[in-house]
Amino acid sequence: MGSLDAVFNAKSVAVVGASSSPDKTGHIILRNILDGGYAGAVHPVNPKADEILGRKCFPSVTAIPGGIDLVVVVVPAKLVPGVIDEAGRKGAKGAVVISGGFGEIGNADLENELKAAAARHGVRVIGPNCQGFNYTPNRLCASWPLVKTGGPIAVVSQSGTVGAAMETWAADEGIGVSGFVALGNQCDVSELDLLDFFADDPNTK
Repeated sequence: MGSLDAVFNAKSVAVVGASSSPDKTGHIILRNILDGGYAGAVHPVNPKADEILGRKCFPSVTAIPGGIDLVVVVVPAKLVPGVIDEAGRKGAKGAVVISGGFGEIGNADLENELKAAAARHGVRVIGPNCQGFNYTPNRLCASWPLVKTGGPIAVVSQSGTVGAAMETWAADEGIGVSGFVALGNQCDVSELDLLDFFADDPNTK
């Protein structure tokens, strides 16, 4: 499978399952990507909306003009393998699957479908069932809460709550983080992959 550099340093992001409702995860993540100062292209995907947070909304990943580096997926579990297949056909190299409903509730077959779709296209997957990631050098917070304070520490955690607390503490202390990654079910990307990435990352000490 491919390098994680294309994930963390993505130049274009699609949020699949973006929502107009401020309390929905698909809204919070889209807002955090925009408010975090990410300079790349950001494309909300939702067939029921024309625009979300001032951005043109697309009915599917395949409807987005041009290529996509990263998809952040916040849709019902049964739809996720299809989204990963679409993203792979659009040239995406990475996916963050926030959606739950896979191996953690005994739905191993669906998780295997997700893995197979990703493997067909060489898409690296963080998750599923995770709180996403924040990579401050690229100002890309595909997670929550929004933490913008950069620093030398990378936080990798299976638990999103624990990892997010650690990055928030680091920000409160003025230390900051280079990255925070919540692993979730680890259907693909594991702590070993992330140790390799952050060991070579000039922003992480």
